[in-house]
Amino acid sequence: MEILRQILLIVHILGYAGLLGGLLVQLKGPYAVNALMRDGAGTAFVSGLLLVGVLEAGDAAVDHAKIGVKFAVSLIILVLVMANLRKPSLPKGLFLGIGALALINIGVAVLWSSAHTF
Repeated sequence: MEILRQILLIVHILGYAGLLGGLLVQLKGPYAVNALMRDGAGTAFVSGLLLVGVLEAGDAAVDHAKIGVKFAVSLIILVLVMANLRKPSLPKGLFLGIGALALINIGVAVLWSSAHTF
C-alpha cells in the first residue's frame, strides 16, 4: 500500500507541475487554456482522489478538513480549466486566478500539516 501511495503522490505532484508549467509558458500572453493545463488539472484531481482512497484504506490518519479544502480548490481549478478549454483567449485575471488557486492548493498541502511541527 505504501508503494502505491508514493506513486500516486508523485503523479499528483506531476499533475500540478503540468498545470503550472502550462500557465508559465503563456505568461507573456495571449492567455488561453492549453493541453498541458488541461491534463495537469485532470491528473492532479484524479490522483488526489485516488490518494485519499488509498490513505483511507490503509491505517494512515487523514485530515478530512485539509482534504476537503484541497478537494474544493482542485475542483474549482478543474471546472475553470474545462469550462474555458475551447475559448481562444481568457481574461488576464481569470488566467492568473487559476495559477493562484494552484499555488494556494500547493500551499495547503505543504503548510497545513497536523503530523509535523516546525
